Amino acid sequence: DAIKRDGEATIKAKYSNLFDMYEKITAENAYHTPMRIYPAIHYTMGGLWVDYNLMSNLPGLFVLGEANFSDHGANRLGASALMQGLSDGYFVLPSTIATYLATLKPGNRPSADNAEFVEAERQVRAGVQSMLSGTGRRTPASFHKELGRIMWDHCGMARNKAGLEKAIGLLGALREEYRTNLHVSGAEAEWNQSIEQAGRVADFIELGELMCRDALMREESCGGHFREEYQYTTDDPEVRQGVVNAGDVKRRDDQFAFVAAWEHAGEGKAATLNKEPLVYEEVKMSTRSYK
Repeated sequence: DAIKRDGEATIKAKYSNLFDMYEKITAENAYHTPMRIYPAIHYTMGGLWVDYNLMSNLPGLFVLGEANFSDHGANRLGASALMQGLSDGYFVLPSTIATYLATLKPGNRPSADNAEFVEAERQVRAGVQSMLSGTGRRTPASFHKELGRIMWDHCGMARNKAGLEKAIGLLGALREEYRTNLHVSGAEAEWNQSIEQAGRVADFIELGELMCRDALMREESCGGHFREEYQYTTDDPEVRQGVVNAGDVKRRDDQFAFVAAWEHAGEGKAATLNKEPLVYEEVKMSTRSYK
């Protein structure tokens, strides 16, 4: 390896800061114990179209950070995601939203008296009160950790039907326990990070279940979505003919060449799947090999 080839002193001169940070996090000396690293998905490099003011094609709908496409290129630096979120939130939107609102006629400006705003505020306040009035024993952090374990075990880089179905069941049970056994400390009328974390964990549980249902629906292997059941084997004619190799991913563009947009149908109801076909006029779709 590099240490045997170049010597520990040479590696320290180049990467000592990285090795020191790794040891602080893992309590392991990477000069003597190999670092525990593994492949992971980077960025999807997608996002909604926005103009130079970060407004989408829907007037008044502004899109920030990773949700828009504005700073994406053929590839991107790993640290630019933080920059994009900070620059959009701190510097761009405070000016561009104000400019947009200034163009609206007084009668067309959003009002806090609108029925939609009143209902949204009522739901948020009711949710906060429900969390604070609970008599459970588990913290938001404990639910967050359990959620992470479920997603890691069953909806990670590789997933399969049995694991995804199990995850959906586990997430449903976790959501029910979250409603009945959550403990949030502090009060509403103070800066309370426990309330903030509890709200985010509730969102994460809902998002995790949606991710599992989407992965279960998409019966193919494509890009960062690898279903273990959908890879070529020696029984496939394409392998016997030498077109592909055993273990190559099996895409199903005839059935899944679409963008999936899941629509919230209400509390306790299954989300509705909306499909937008992917149509390429200049580029031919091809299977990416990770070998």
